[in-house]
Amino acid sequence: MRIISANLNGIRSATSKGFFTWLEGQNADVVGVQELKAQAADIKPEHTPAGFHAYFHYAEKKGYSGVGLYCRREPDAVITGLGIADIDAEGRYLEVRFGNLSVVSLYLPSGSSSEERQDVKFSFLERFWPRLNELRESGRDVIIMGDWNIAHNEIDLKNWKGNLKNSGFLPEERAWLTQLLASGWVDTWRTLYPEIPGYTWWSNRGQAYAKDVGWRIDYQIATPALAATARAASIYKDEKFSDHAPLIVNYDYPL
Repeated sequence: MRIISANLNGIRSATSKGFFTWLEGQNADVVGVQELKAQAADIKPEHTPAGFHAYFHYAEKKGYSGVGLYCRREPDAVITGLGIADIDAEGRYLEVRFGNLSVVSLYLPSGSSSEERQDVKFSFLERFWPRLNELRESGRDVIIMGDWNIAHNEIDLKNWKGNLKNSGFLPEERAWLTQLLASGWVDTWRTLYPEIPGYTWWSNRGQAYAKDVGWRIDYQIATPALAATARAASIYKDEKFSDHAPLIVNYDYPL
């Protein structure tokens, strides 16, 4: 089972940069995308690769947020949103179910633009926790992939010393992620590659991409039995579709 996660920073922009052409050759089973920056009326045939079923959770605000899932196999169920009105208005959670497997595309808020948005992010973390516990305790195999907007440890961003007081690397955010992993969830990349940074996002300022001054903020986090089947992971940088790079994980898991 091959799972790909990619923050597109605009589905139309990523399409024009060749994302779906690339995706057609990846033999993925499920693809999670984030930051659609689109509404239903904006989605055209070229935004769904051949052979996939497509599902989206749009933000109410135009040109903002939104998540999607592309599935080779038609899922048994699709769950849109968390059932929390203000969070769901921003289009941040979409889950598909295949038998005992749940796959989630998640776009956790960024708090970098203002103190108000950082408060929104903290509120999201607090209110998302019960759903995380519910999924973990359900007995289902679960993958939650996407842009979590938190670099967990020093290895997860190049300039960690300069970001100790910045959103995405704040002590409270990192502690939340530590608690999440301590509760039983598994960070597949870091488990497979304990010493490889695995950056997935680069600022557009300066020469961050060229110099690989990045952050690892895109994750595939899974329940233990499923995470144990992860065999290999990679980050695709040969082409640039967005300010994020696709995260690819192969699981020895039947779908």
